[in-house]
Amino acid sequence: MNRQSDKPILRLEGIKQSFATAAEELHVLRGVSLDVSAGEIVGLLGPSGSGKSTLLHAAGLLEKPNSGKVWIGKRECLGLSDRERTRIRRNKIGFVYQFHHLLPEFSALDNVAMPMLIAGISQKKARMEASRLLEVMGLSARVSHQPSELSGGEQQRVAIARALANKPAVLLADEPTGNLDPNTSATVFQSLFDLVRIEGVAALVATHNMALTSYMDRVLTMSEGVTVQSKIS
Repeated sequence: MNRQSDKPILRLEGIKQSFATAAEELHVLRGVSLDVSAGEIVGLLGPSGSGKSTLLHAAGLLEKPNSGKVWIGKRECLGLSDRERTRIRRNKIGFVYQFHHLLPEFSALDNVAMPMLIAGISQKKARMEASRLLEVMGLSARVSHQPSELSGGEQQRVAIARALANKPAVLLADEPTGNLDPNTSATVFQSLFDLVRIEGVAALVATHNMALTSYMDRVLTMSEGVTVQSKIS
């Protein structure tokens, strides 16, 4: 089921961020505005140091920018208290990083179930949902395996399933296939693509991998602190 919608779920308006250095003030973001709809994958390209990670941190309410607005659904989030932003980050935003950060002593199933257990969902329901997500990710035969028993691509697919365990509205991914070989990278990203479509999540994905742009609905390139629309080849 494709749940892509034209309705923006994530909207950034005029995000500015600068950092003071010994020599000067470094302007990383100079008024970035973008939106991502439900079921849509928007790619964010640019070289190291172009501001991709800084923008994702602002979008994920991990860092407060100098100015601008971050809307998730109908709610502007930067004006909220620290406690409210933490609650929204926990319930509405899923994160995938270059390194999977799985708990080594737990199985794939328990790693995915963990965020739901922390959120107060019963163990039975959490494990059922974790099993479903892992099946969508093509890992139904690996649910009982610990991370050390999984390949790098399998570990990253578990991390993606975990990021979507609490049914977030927004998925933010920072180089999610950066440590994988090209074939494994394509497999993992196909799984991410499928899950975003099925779950109807608004996904913003930062990557250096141009080969992954074929999976994107739109591609934005960071250039001089702003985003520029790019064509998908």
